[in-house]
Amino acid sequence: MKTQAQISAIIEELKQLYPDALCSLEYQKDYELLFSVRLAAQCTDARVNLVTPALFERFPTLESFAAATPDEVGEYVRSCGFWRAKAKDIVGSAQMLLRDFGGKVPDNMDDLLTLPGVGRKSANLILGDVFRQPGAVVVDTHCIRLSNRLGLVDNDKDPVRIEKALRAVLPPEKSNDFCHRLVLHGRAVCTARKPLCDICCCAAYCKTLNQ
Repeated sequence: MKTQAQISAIIEELKQLYPDALCSLEYQKDYELLFSVRLAAQCTDARVNLVTPALFERFPTLESFAAATPDEVGEYVRSCGFWRAKAKDIVGSAQMLLRDFGGKVPDNMDDLLTLPGVGRKSANLILGDVFRQPGAVVVDTHCIRLSNRLGLVDNDKDPVRIEKALRAVLPPEKSNDFCHRLVLHGRAVCTARKPLCDICCCAAYCKTLNQ
């Protein structure tokens, strides 16, 4: 496992390379990010960003989503895969937000997890990006892969355990941005099939390279 000094160095290296640390999903309203995250399950963010402009134009308010049928929403999200389940969850979430939360996206994990299709990864993204809550840790496939390669966790593929492990070692105020940077680095450099280790800013700290 890494020392705190090594973890701090990894954080800084990624910050230098990806200073903005922005979520790649495009949205204007809080609930739009919630719905976009649902669409992004087993789908690329790039594909979701192609789909959502027409979706949000057709259903411009939470009320319009809540009044729609899953088939109506599904017509706009077919290319995202598993569109029937995703459309059903989006309509159900819109209805719940209006009925149970005053039309507002909840600002806590417990309430977010009651929404259809929302798991801990999605909830942490909302808490970190919308509400800027410290300690948010978004564990996606990039985070799982890079956390293991860098030695932040030890051969662990369980998202809940990885979330807990990263919470224990990351400064809370930096954790959300760090997870975004892992995604960016996982797409550009530390890819699943062929990592570009010779240009990786974290090569000196990589468990895979230095074991």
